[in-house]
Amino acid sequence: MKTSDFNFHLPEHLLAEHPSEHRDEAKLMVLNRKDQTIEHKLFKDVVDYFDEHDLFIFNNTKVFPARLYGNKEKTGAKIEVFLLRELDKETRVWDVLVDPARKIRIGNKLFFTEDESLVAEVIDNTTSRGRTLRFLYDGSYEEFRAKLKELGETPLPKYIKREVEPEDAERYQTIYAKIEGAVAAPTAGLHFSKHLMKRLEIKGIDFAEITLHVGLGTFNPIEVEDLSKHKMESEEAIIDQKNADIINKAVEEQRRVCAVGTTTMRALETSVSSNKKIGPYHGWTNKFIFPPHDFGVANAMITNFHTPKSTLLMMIAAFAGKDFVMHAYEEAIKNEYKFYSYGDAMLIL
Repeated sequence: MKTSDFNFHLPEHLLAEHPSEHRDEAKLMVLNRKDQTIEHKLFKDVVDYFDEHDLFIFNNTKVFPARLYGNKEKTGAKIEVFLLRELDKETRVWDVLVDPARKIRIGNKLFFTEDESLVAEVIDNTTSRGRTLRFLYDGSYEEFRAKLKELGETPLPKYIKREVEPEDAERYQTIYAKIEGAVAAPTAGLHFSKHLMKRLEIKGIDFAEITLHVGLGTFNPIEVEDLSKHKMESEEAIIDQKNADIINKAVEEQRRVCAVGTTTMRALETSVSSNKKIGPYHGWTNKFIFPPHDFGVANAMITNFHTPKSTLLMMIAAFAGKDFVMHAYEEAIKNEYKFYSYGDAMLIL
């Protein structure tokens, strides 16, 4: 498989700038792999495709307000700082991206408040835009994290050109988000409302949760034509024994097991053993899933519509079949489905 095999023309107006008015009323395209059929529904209809004791597996990661704006010492130039990951809790050292990067060198200081209560010093270069910062703040760790949240902005994807709006803080977060650590939302989960979750529960559908802290690397463009040479950035994944047991029971009973999102699927495929069992897992994964791939746990999945030549599209093609998925994307464009983070959804059975 080559990167160019996953190219298609995506009209710019189909990139969703806003979420649907109600979470569970986005469009839903249903792909049946066995029958090779496509149906057009609303997301709230997803409940009709599952029975008692079928299982939904959710990614409970929580997005933190990772985008900060500071000013460079002396010049006062405005610098965007995108928090990627905390490297050392004690010394408050973080990996970040900075923009514009050409102005930021080792030794520079950035000021985030007028009273200079929060300052960061650049201590290393990691990539062309990547830097390592040590934050200087006279307060406890809890107060420091509270200050980051106060100053931070919801990290909407760069393709969204509008200003961040107050409701984005709530809508760019799943309703079941619990464990903070993501810099991008697990977007398939954004379509679940409290009402829909209650309907699933009443029908007797089971739930399990895993954690995969979504990083920006998921969205990095592939720079090589040979997919086997692409390297994914690592993301932290956590599966505890309780949820592993729930997942294994559903697999053993041959229930429908639905991975909600590509991030959930990546965590499952990282931790599954050769005998199709999930074990407890806490580590980092850079697993890149592309055709052909033998999936070990989920036999259904929910996902959004992805951009051309993206690693996310390649995972979907591995699960549903490349030709079927590319045909479905043609149908999605023809029927004006919205793409990407705030876009519409696909259920693959």
